[in-house]
Amino acid sequence: MIPSEVLSAVKRIEIKTGKIINSIMGGEYKAVFKGNGMEFADVRKYFEGDDVRMIDWNVTARTGEPFIKRNIEERELTVILMVDMSASSDFGTKKQFKSQMIAELTALLAFSAIKNNDRVGLLLFSDKIEKFIPPKKGKKAILALIRELLYYKSTSKKTDIAQALAHINQIQKKKAVIFCVSDFICEQNFEKLLSTTAKRHDFIAVSIDDPRENELVNVGLLELYDAETGDRMLVDTGSKRFREQYKSQRQKRKDDLAATFLAKKIDQISLSTETGYIEPLIKFFHGREKRR
Repeated sequence: MIPSEVLSAVKRIEIKTGKIINSIMGGEYKAVFKGNGMEFADVRKYFEGDDVRMIDWNVTARTGEPFIKRNIEERELTVILMVDMSASSDFGTKKQFKSQMIAELTALLAFSAIKNNDRVGLLLFSDKIEKFIPPKKGKKAILALIRELLYYKSTSKKTDIAQALAHINQIQKKKAVIFCVSDFICEQNFEKLLSTTAKRHDFIAVSIDDPRENELVNVGLLELYDAETGDRMLVDTGSKRFREQYKSQRQKRKDDLAATFLAKKIDQISLSTETGYIEPLIKFFHGREKRR
């Protein structure tokens, strides 16, 4: 039986994300993820906001009313939420833990998808495949998905993004919109498999970090603990040189990651526990809509 506190948490997330979708997001998701497949299905009446390039001029001229072409993919997309469940997500020094932000963001994307009549699936991973829920439609399926995200306890602390990508490439043959939500702290190289996934699917990288992961403050001697490996290290944060080296190394890692996504033409949404996810998400949707 699922604990009452988990059910309460699901309800809180449902209410919060519902308000965001209704009052802030509006049609942002729908405007971007319409489905532009080339297999023709039928036509429907034109509504304000529809892409004028999809108008069927023959039907419009015959009926005297504007109609647009509707493709099979436009009626239904498949969305896969790849969520990093490794131990490094249980960290946060500002507004919330990375894991809390991941849960809310994932719920927001899931509810936006079902409002668009899309199928939504969930892949939880660490350094192995923790759980996979095949894509389904409907609010009931989404609530079950969110409960799993909140209730599930990872069996491993480490991260292997390559293995998660390999699993997606194997089981998801039909093109899907894939949101990979992670801090992308991973020792294994995953670039080759990322290239394959990006060619087959609409892959979107959602990277989440915390300010304290990128810059240390001067608190003297400090023991750093790696949540994934268990390694501990005593460092002197009173050393300006050490703080600058640490900051430089962290920035290089972020720059290298961004360069990898850019080279493979993958969109990246960069989030921080300090600033939240709403504004960056809306900025991402607006940017993609302009490129359509």
